[in-house]
Parts: sequence; C-alpha cells; structure tokens
Amino acid sequence: MQKRILFLIHDLGHGGAEKVLVNLVNNMDRDKFDITLIALFGGGINEQFLAPHIKYRAVFPRSFPGNSRVMKLLTPKQLHRLCVRERYDIEVSYLEGPSARVISGCDDPDTRLVSWIHVEQHTMKTLAGSFRSEQEARRCYDRFDQTVCVSQFVKEDFCRILDFGKPCTVLYNTVESAKILEKSREKAPGLLDDGKIRLVAVGTLKENKGYSRMLRIIRRLRDEACPIHLYILGEGPQKQELEAFVQENAMEDTVAFLGYDTNPYRYVAGCDLFICASFAEGFSTAATEALIVGTPVCTVDVSGMKEMLGAHNEYGVVTKNDEEALYRGIKKLLEDRELLHHYQERAKIRGRDFETHSTVDAVERMLESLL
Repeated sequence: MQKRILFLIHDLGHGGAEKVLVNLVNNMDRDKFDITLIALFGGGINEQFLAPHIKYRAVFPRSFPGNSRVMKLLTPKQLHRLCVRERYDIEVSYLEGPSARVISGCDDPDTRLVSWIHVEQHTMKTLAGSFRSEQEARRCYDRFDQTVCVSQFVKEDFCRILDFGKPCTVLYNTVESAKILEKSREKAPGLLDDGKIRLVAVGTLKENKGYSRMLRIIRRLRDEACPIHLYILGEGPQKQELEAFVQENAMEDTVAFLGYDTNPYRYVAGCDLFICASFAEGFSTAATEALIVGTPVCTVDVSGMKEMLGAHNEYGVVTKNDEEALYRGIKKLLEDRELLHHYQERAKIRGRDFETHSTVDAVERMLESLL
C-alpha cells in the first residue's frame, strides 16, 4: 500500500534546493509513495520539470510583498489548516524557515514530521528570522520526528544553535546524474573560442553567493594578463550591480553573463574550472553537477565542500573563505596546467558517488523508518 508523502517548499524558483527537490520526488518509487508537492508561492521556473505523476499545487499563485509578516499573523496550526488541508502519513518541510513553521502546525498524532535544513544559519537570529520569536522557532523545530541536513557542516551548525537533541541525520542532495551527463554533451552556444581559460560560476545573482568578490578576483587576474574568460549562469537581484562593475572596469571581454539556462551542464562541461565564491552554502548542487561532468572545482570553504572534495583537497581545491585565499587558489590552478588536469580526472571519479539511485534510496529508507 502506498504511503502518502507531502513535501512543502516556499517556491519552486531557480535555486539549487528547488531543483534538488524536483529531482528527488521525480525519482522516488511510485509503487511505494503517493507524493504531493505544495509550494507556498507558485510561478517558479522548476514547476515545469515535475513528473506528471507528482501532485502539485501552490497555496498562493505568486509571492507578494510582505508575505513573511502576513504569515506571522497566523499561528503554525492556522497556517497548516490553510496550506495543507489533507492528511498525509509523512509531511516534509523542505527548506528551513516558513515551510518548517507551517508543517510544525500539524496536530495529527499519526502523521510523522520531517524538517529538511539546507543552509548553515550561524546565529539564532538568522535561524529564527521566519518565526515570531526564538522561543517559537525552538518549539516548532522540536515538533519534528526527524531532521535532515544536507551536509555534516549544516547539521553541526543547526544542532549547535538550538542545542538540538532530537534525531538529526545527513542526506546528500539528489541530482539526475544520467540526464546531466546527457545534456552536458549538447553544444554551448555562449562559449567563445577565444583561446582563453574558461571559468564558470552558476547560481542566483545575490549577495551571499559572493559574485562581487569573484569579479574583483577576475579583475585582478585580468590585470596580471592571465588569459581567462568567466561565464556566469544565473539571474537575481544583484545582476545590475554586477553588470555595472564589469562595465566600469572594462571587463566585457573577460566576463559574460549568460542568464538562467535550463541546461547549464553544457556550459559547465565546456569550461576548464568551476568557481564557488559563496559566503554560505548547504551542499552545493552546482558544484556537485560540475564534478559529474568532470569540471574541476575551486571553492571557498563553505558548508559541504570538504565533504564533497575531501579534507585534504583530494577531489578539488577548497580555500579559506576569504577573497585573497580564493584568488591564490584560482591562480595556482591557472598557472599549473598539470594540476588542473589532475583535478579534472579526480572530478570524474568523485562525480560517480552522486549517482541518482544512491541518494534517492537513502531518502526512501529514512522515510520508511518513520512508519
């Protein structure tokens, strides 16, 4: 008999967690699980990729200004009645914050509750930002039967802030490895054949992704006559600011903004080095995808990167989380082509560990253990 599983997420926009959730539900066993996915706000770009058998609806057709304040006017139980409506065997809050507050309002004693944490919070103020108070945040997270974190780093951060004593485990993100490899073989029309070393970055253009410091590093390398071209895939609120920086520093022949693309894999596969300059991550989907297509990764030390690339840079380069360290890491790889080739081979090896079936199986075993 199928078990009814609900996944609730803020929206299905173009972020990494949103894409990962679509990958997960699309690949779960249809004979075992009857899956519903609810987004608090509709209109997300990833809605189109849901498999036909996934039941989907949005509570509100679009996000609206001040929605966080409006939601805080209601209690978790009131929000749950508004958003969920039906009964499920397991309800999963996928992403910290608003969705956790909603699912924690479930008062059915026979329903098991799961909270999925994707990003390190660092402080109680950040963790409690979507709740009425720190006390409410503690009460809500304490309601869950199981908490899942996307990396050991995220788990340690979450448990430290809350002094959390309830069940908490680490499950890695699901990526569709076979499809990624297949799509990576398509032609990437935006890549120039200019003889330069191709660098690539993928992610929403927002402050915590560190694009400003990445561009300062690229300017510095350009001024040192390094033959490089950075390709940036993504959209976001910081786009105009970043484009203005490129124009002010006459970097148009060094940096290209390619926007959001449903097939970023062909661009990543066509580049020589993937860069992550983020101030915070969960377990980077984009970096995982780079490994799968065999593109070396150079990243600052954010959540999950040492788990992904090895504590001693076995599969990629992890630098301190500061601008100077990342500059030195990138430059070393640019100057040592043999080292860059070494990490290309190591990336392919590590990428095999993120095959779809293994991550999905781990999630299914976790869910079944709750029933």
